[in-house]
Amino acid sequence: MLSFRLPFGVAFAPRIQPLFLRLAVLGIVLASLAVALPASAQAPPEKGARGAKRAEAALKDLTRREWTVGETAREALLYAPAAAKTTLAPVVFAFHGHGGTMQRAAVMFHYQDVWPEAIVVYMQGLNTPGRLIDPEGKRPGWQNTPGAQEDRDLKFFDAVLASLKADYQVDDSRIYATGHSNGGGFTYLLWRTRGDLFAALAPSAAAGPGAEWAKRLADLAPKPVLHLAGEKDPLVKYEWQQVTMETLRKLNGCEPTGSEWAKWCTLYPSKTGTPVVTLIHPGAHNFPPEAPALFVKFFKEHAKK
Repeated sequence: MLSFRLPFGVAFAPRIQPLFLRLAVLGIVLASLAVALPASAQAPPEKGARGAKRAEAALKDLTRREWTVGETAREALLYAPAAAKTTLAPVVFAFHGHGGTMQRAAVMFHYQDVWPEAIVVYMQGLNTPGRLIDPEGKRPGWQNTPGAQEDRDLKFFDAVLASLKADYQVDDSRIYATGHSNGGGFTYLLWRTRGDLFAALAPSAAAGPGAEWAKRLADLAPKPVLHLAGEKDPLVKYEWQQVTMETLRKLNGCEPTGSEWAKWCTLYPSKTGTPVVTLIHPGAHNFPPEAPALFVKFFKEHAKK
């Protein structure tokens, strides 16, 4: 008799099972798919043949690396140009959003394509309680405050950077961090706790309401920063991000009036060499395809003195 086996190992023969049982099994299948593919704070990957080709192209030059941090195995995708063994190279750390993966981050950001002379690292987060979604922590993300999860992600970052310096000629004056959503929040945390390491930072779709977020921003030391925000963001509210960008301009001692820097971008210069660029696009909680080139343009303009 013809039978079917479901993805989780349950077999059934449709000719002999009552209708209600088949409907129940179908419900279980749909529920399992819903659990396996939850809504994510990271933009979904492009679908179809075009998306598959783009993903293959973005991942072809990346190497999966592992680190042991404490007793926990951690991983990242690494792009390193051959010249980085003998010639000073910039480093870009790029962090996925909550529910995302290092593979999807590598496809979405693809900094290795835009800046092939740079070392690029896509670190993988662990299951983490989210501030805006996934409070039970069933999906991967990043710690959002110092001391959270015993600083496991800050320690992971430290381990990765140390190994890069051991294996390659890292240009200490050109280390950058960027991330989207929860990854953008982790970028702000790195600025807050490891700020002296970075030449510039570029968080995307990252902000919060109230006094706690304001305190986090107040703890920052001035640095060149590009902040990306979507005007229709339903998750990280645009009004939160407006307040964040205003606070960054005050923090960095920027001029009150900005000028056009690129598409969707306004540059607010600073006499202290810590300008703010705001990239405000008309979309929602997404990372526009124009953004990677603009982020790299910004990074190239800033080296630590």
